[in-house]
Amino acid sequence: MKMHRNRPQPPRLVGRKGQFTLNIVKLGIPRLHFADLYHKLLTLSWPQFFLLICLCYIITNSVFAFAYLAGGDCIANARPGSFADAFYFSVQTMATIGFGAMYPSTEYANTLVVIEAFFGLWAVAMVTGLAFSKFSRPTARVIFSRVAVIAPFNGVPTLMYRAGNQRFNQILEAHQEVTLIRDEVTSEGEYMRRFYDLQLVRNQSPIFALTWTVMHPIDDNSPLYELTAKDLIEQEVEIVITLTGIDETVSQTINARHSFVASEIMWNMRFVDILLKTPDGRRVVDYTRFHDVKPLE
Repeated sequence: MKMHRNRPQPPRLVGRKGQFTLNIVKLGIPRLHFADLYHKLLTLSWPQFFLLICLCYIITNSVFAFAYLAGGDCIANARPGSFADAFYFSVQTMATIGFGAMYPSTEYANTLVVIEAFFGLWAVAMVTGLAFSKFSRPTARVIFSRVAVIAPFNGVPTLMYRAGNQRFNQILEAHQEVTLIRDEVTSEGEYMRRFYDLQLVRNQSPIFALTWTVMHPIDDNSPLYELTAKDLIEQEVEIVITLTGIDETVSQTINARHSFVASEIMWNMRFVDILLKTPDGRRVVDYTRFHDVKPLE
């Protein structure tokens, strides 16, 4: 057991939050292509998106402020050579505010105002479109158990994990696919990272509203057949889950991902029961114990 704990954790293909981890280095391919700029902006988190917009806003107005200063005393009622006044005038121009205290007084300044006003309209349209696209992207609030378990079910060793719908609605036509990824060496001595589809007892649910215990029987047709916990660690096994369905609220397809590595698969354990009933007959799902397991009796 000490050897297992000291073994370095293999890189995951799918992170704990369902994101695709960037643990693969791609040589010969540019990190960011201009044609993928829109896609890259959509994949930014909201804090990163707001920070990027703020930085672009400040940098753009600073560039126009220096352009106004380069024209000399071209802004009426502005202090000569004042970057602050030129910056604030640029902000008013880009936002089409026009307080009237400062205004262009030369042909050079009027030309810059036309350019900046056009740029401001274009930038507002772009930011609005990006923000709307990020807001309108369908998301799934599906929770997966932190661990998977292997325990007998109807006399057959079975791999099990939990999935739960955290929203108070339904996911229609929910479908789950489970893939086993492991290292293998062919008879010719070539190293390969192989993918195997795991057959589930039930991989579809017409209405996914509460919880779902997904089960894969480990019989002689399973790639996990006769493997031990040590084998899973040595083969750097990762079990990747993909869930798709239709959110009934927005009528759009949603998806969620999760994965388990060998150290997150518990042997001879069961999940505790989280489905209860109130005295008046209503069902209760205790999500506070969603990840809890217990030894086999």
